[in-house]
Amino acid sequence: MRASFLIGVVAAGLFLTATGASAHHSFSMFDGQTERSLTGVVKDFQYTNPHSFVQLDVRTKSGNILEWSIEMSAPGALTKAGIVRDTFKIGDQVDVRIHPLRDGTAGGSFISASLPNGKVVTSSQVAVRPAS
Repeated sequence: MRASFLIGVVAAGLFLTATGASAHHSFSMFDGQTERSLTGVVKDFQYTNPHSFVQLDVRTKSGNILEWSIEMSAPGALTKAGIVRDTFKIGDQVDVRIHPLRDGTAGGSFISASLPNGKVVTSSQVAVRPAS
């Protein structure tokens, strides 16, 4: 009885882990058919697992500052694409291309960025699947 209980607990744990991982990798919140360009100042670069983020202050047409949250891959994938911890420096002005959030809020999935030194970085690891 004890062995079957332990097997049941392990199986349930594996099931819950697999379900969470599958749900975690959904890209449905991004509009993969649309690209948007933003120019702004880097407020923060969170080079963290499971996803990195660039926080970008973008000036609106009315002159206000709107903070955008740009989701990227994990540091391991970004490093392979040439994006490292100090690629996005706080205070730098950058031009970023994203797949915007479907709900219209200030966020998106990273496609590429033009840095102040003229270098263009892209993360081929970040793929947005078209809506089915």
